Amino acid sequence: MIRVAVDAMGGDKAPQAEIAGVSQALVSLPDDFIVQLVGRPEIIEAELARHPDVDRSRLEIHEAADVIGMGEKPLAAVRKKPHSSVVVGLTLQQQGRSDAFLSAGNTGATLAASTMLLGLHDGVERATVATVFPTGGEPVLVLDGGANLDCTAKELAGFAYLGTVYMRDILGRADPVVGLLNIGEEEEKGPAVVRDAHRLLKQSPRLRYAGNIEGRDILPGPQRRIHVDVIVCDGFVGNIVLKFYESAARVFVGLVMERAPDVFERPELRELVSVLDYSTYGGAPLLGVRGVSIICHGASSPNAIRNGIRVALQAVRAGLSAHTAAEFAHREPAAQS
Repeated sequence: MIRVAVDAMGGDKAPQAEIAGVSQALVSLPDDFIVQLVGRPEIIEAELARHPDVDRSRLEIHEAADVIGMGEKPLAAVRKKPHSSVVVGLTLQQQGRSDAFLSAGNTGATLAASTMLLGLHDGVERATVATVFPTGGEPVLVLDGGANLDCTAKELAGFAYLGTVYMRDILGRADPVVGLLNIGEEEEKGPAVVRDAHRLLKQSPRLRYAGNIEGRDILPGPQRRIHVDVIVCDGFVGNIVLKFYESAARVFVGLVMERAPDVFERPELRELVSVLDYSTYGGAPLLGVRGVSIICHGASSPNAIRNGIRVALQAVRAGLSAHTAAEFAHREPAAQS
């Protein structure tokens, strides 16, 4: 039985969204898992009372007296609040009492606590948040999604390996193609760190590297100039692209509803809206740690929490962490130099 610890206190809509999402997951996903709700028991129990049909035999409650707020400094908060829901939830996994962790709380705190408590696989320079982007064709994976604002060339090259393993294990692409996000395709384009990362990626025979790509190459799908599955960038760029994409999708749907509201009565259009909705893809996995840690949007809906649990289960079932360890053990010297 897979055990998924859920931070019941972390998100903007906690604990309502978390518990509603857990309730949905228990009903709609395969029944080979239990959920460990982490937080203040009295608050969790009060919210569970609103879901009388939830299967309590598949729920555990683990007490965590503190909560790390969205505005707190991540590392300091993790150290100062050992009884926070993030630290307690990840400690369960560190102790072998849980298999995955999910939080819609402070992203930096989840990153810091995951790195400190679970540790990084040998050869991994830095853990990275990997975000699935819908496109005109198959989804692509963008990393880093906002956890690491300043990255070295070696770290960016490591992200490419981490993204490649995720695409193989979770999205079933046997030989994924990597692109490096830049302001042009030419080798001399971009800041020094991106140029150095390009050089390292070119020297990596274990990767299928397509070279530099531009922002216009992310979304077109079958019409894109360059086919890529994994897109590498630092977290500063990645988070701007992610937030722009989310807002553009909302604007598109809003404009259509304003001008032609009846359009969304058609099933194929409702499916399109689902494709553009971030909650469909659940959380973003934190790749590189020795375990499974899923970071959800702070404003996650119950559907996003449900799908975040689905992503966590996929990662555990696929052995993502073990495959990451194996990949980095076989990296060629050129990629590690």
